[in-house]
Amino acid sequence: MTPLVLALNLGLSFLGLTALCVSLPRHHGAVSAVVLAPRRVVLLRLAGWTLIALSLLAAAALDGWSFGPVQWLGSLIGAGLMLIVALSYDPRAVRWLVLASVLALVAAPAALLLDPSRRTDRPEAGEEAPAPRQGGGR
Repeated sequence: MTPLVLALNLGLSFLGLTALCVSLPRHHGAVSAVVLAPRRVVLLRLAGWTLIALSLLAAAALDGWSFGPVQWLGSLIGAGLMLIVALSYDPRAVRWLVLASVLALVAAPAALLLDPSRRTDRPEAGEEAPAPRQGGGR
């Protein structure tokens, strides 16, 4: 687990839980002054569950199925606690946390692509793979 994978997973989890949270009239009224339409409720719930599913898939793809779901549950719990504290203390602060999550979602994949430790020694397209070493000997 790297901090970049954790940031990606926390961002997706927080956005998903926030979408599910503000699909409820009570929480939507605390966060926003806009009237909650029935169509918006459906879209927020669909977006919330989709983001949570993407969070699980990202954790499994980047950390494998042996550790990915464990890391996913941890980030889901952390995002939930962050949302609970923000809603209890200052519901309008959720907007800033959503912005921070979106920035994390933009920065984490870019940093993962540039991370040299994630690169493998696979040959590029058109190159031959190195011949396997012959064992034996010293």
